[in-house]
Amino acid sequence: MGRVLMSMCAVMVAASVVVTGCSDDGGRARQASDERPPALTWQQELRVTDAQQRLTKQCMKRHGFAYSEDRGLSLRESRPVRYVQDDVAWARTYGYGSRIEARSARERERNPNGTYRQGLSAPRRAAFDVALDGGEGARMLTAPLLGGGEIRKRIGGCTEEVERRLYGDPAEWFRTGKVVTSLNSLYGERLMKDRALTAAVRAWSRCMRKAGQPHEDPQAARDAVRADTGRLGAARGDEAFAAERRTAAADATCARRTSLRAVATAREAYYVDRLRDRFGKDIDTYRRLGHRAYDRAVRIVPERD
Repeated sequence: MGRVLMSMCAVMVAASVVVTGCSDDGGRARQASDERPPALTWQQELRVTDAQQRLTKQCMKRHGFAYSEDRGLSLRESRPVRYVQDDVAWARTYGYGSRIEARSARERERNPNGTYRQGLSAPRRAAFDVALDGGEGARMLTAPLLGGGEIRKRIGGCTEEVERRLYGDPAEWFRTGKVVTSLNSLYGERLMKDRALTAAVRAWSRCMRKAGQPHEDPQAARDAVRADTGRLGAARGDEAFAAERRTAAADATCARRTSLRAVATAREAYYVDRLRDRFGKDIDTYRRLGHRAYDRAVRIVPERD
């Protein structure tokens, strides 16, 4: 019973839930948790991305070049589909987002900025590159990867100008971002074997079987949808999409009924919290820089419709 109580308290502190009596040091733990900046929501991240594009367009125009913003998706269409999808209305409309992904892929292939750049003369292309990110002579930012090695990014020109305006320190944003976004490699396997999460997934699976969708976990459901889509082919695309929406809606409904999202969120927060002794400063710095960027982004671009 003591081990269960300790585990519950760890999850609650990680999820920033105020609970009395979990430990003698509960007050200090709650205060530290309350002072930690939360992660940006996907809506906030999207608005920062839109602000980056708007500022880049303005900067490139000052250098004499055109630059197109990508705002092809509505706010609702831009919603990311994560391991747990519990928005039933969204799933009934978009399934797992396959048609949104296909449309986005087509738009990337027709990238107007790439087409514009290719249409420039060789000297103007070089000048475009220098204006955008410093070109071949730009300095490089480096960030270590948690699994070993490092990743590099060219910084200069409008890219550096925009990131400085939004984040303040492009190098720190880049470094801490690579740390935070790769933390999953340190706990992902343990999370997927976590007893509380696997119990919730089993409950989800039982719910899915009752709905006529015999899948072991959310990933298996999506894999089955992709396989069926490939089997039916383009000629039966509407039929495949209807089946995708039925599976996705059942998936989201069962996720809600079993509280799968709440369990997954709490258990992931627990494992991230256990890494705070090593990476807490990087996590908090990354989130603070993100909130700084968002606070500036709201004065630059409106939220998508």
